[in-house]
Amino acid sequence: MPGRRSKSEKKDDDEKQLRRDPYEVLGVNRNSTDQEIKSAYRKMALKFHPDKNANDPKAADMFKEATFSYNILADPEKRRQYDSSGFEAVESDNQELELDLSSLGAVNTMFAALFSKLGVPIKTTVSANVLEEALNGLVTIRPLPLGEFISKRVEKQCAHFYSVTITEEEARAGFVCRVQSSDKSKFKLLYFDQEDNGGFSLALQEDSAKNGKFTSAGMYFLGFPVYRLDQTMNSIAAAKDPDTSFFKKLDGFQPCELTELKAGTHTFAVYGDNFFKSANYTIEVLCAAPFNEEKENLRNVEAQILSKRAEISKFESEYREVLAQFTEMTSRYAHEMQTIDDLLKQRNEIHASYTVVPLKRSSSSSKGRNKASSKESKEDGEAREKRSTRERPRKKKWYNLHLRVDKRKAC
Repeated sequence: MPGRRSKSEKKDDDEKQLRRDPYEVLGVNRNSTDQEIKSAYRKMALKFHPDKNANDPKAADMFKEATFSYNILADPEKRRQYDSSGFEAVESDNQELELDLSSLGAVNTMFAALFSKLGVPIKTTVSANVLEEALNGLVTIRPLPLGEFISKRVEKQCAHFYSVTITEEEARAGFVCRVQSSDKSKFKLLYFDQEDNGGFSLALQEDSAKNGKFTSAGMYFLGFPVYRLDQTMNSIAAAKDPDTSFFKKLDGFQPCELTELKAGTHTFAVYGDNFFKSANYTIEVLCAAPFNEEKENLRNVEAQILSKRAEISKFESEYREVLAQFTEMTSRYAHEMQTIDDLLKQRNEIHASYTVVPLKRSSSSSKGRNKASSKESKEDGEAREKRSTRERPRKKKWYNLHLRVDKRKAC
């Protein structure tokens, strides 16, 4: 007889039944590109963000629904699973949410920082205040000359905006924007599209990653597909199965949304993503014309990584099959060894049953009995010695003289 379900379980089932199609939630079609999906989500997140709708529960629900939908469609593997089998193929309990650190209290921020230190990947999003100011054109933009660098310090959950102007020739040659931090600060490199109203909307985002003695992030517009590696993808699945951390390592290797920039002025920003302190950084923009060898090397290496990802996918199925066989063989090995030992023991017992000689008591019992008897004999000897000692007359000492006194009177 099935047990009764709690109210929370019934509520979860109701929520699952009321889930809307992620494409419908974000207002995109099934053929939408990653960039179109990301732009739609950013607009909804900005509109329904809790910071702007503190006392509106409907807005909070819309924000959660948009975030849930985006987490599915932004991941190529989850998007493929959803397109083929719907919500059942997606592990909804393991969806990684993006946290806006500016909206967290001090205690929650401390917990997030603690989990991050323990190795739990915490995905963060750009503050709604920064996005809103950019969308309304209220941000200060500094010019960044091509071929030069600027070193600055940005406060946590704040952003520094830069404008870069490139020519037609420079656009054809390729363009690179890189940011690094020598003190290993966490930051985000952002690229914004300019809107008709003069504001800016977030188009691309790269999180900093540790690279030796510093953290870095970069955007490469080289005229051919360039890939980015999302190191937090499938982190929960990897934590459950150590082997998964290897086989899923290249799942986050996905093509960047933009491969080239047109001539004109482009806007970038560096967002401070530390939990408690400001972030030191150095930003530089380069024309790729002098780096033709590096361009070819990058293209070749990423092609090899793609080929290796396909090989690893095939190798995983072979590895899992062999591992299952190995597990089965080791289990059988232990079982067969135990069975053989039991049979040999039974054989020895049968051999020992062919006899008319009474069974000798165990040596341990005989030893115990001998020990007890020796103890008894020792006690008897001591008792006899005491008795003989009492019965034996005492010897007189040489100084114990027995003098006889004549009691007769003198004449």
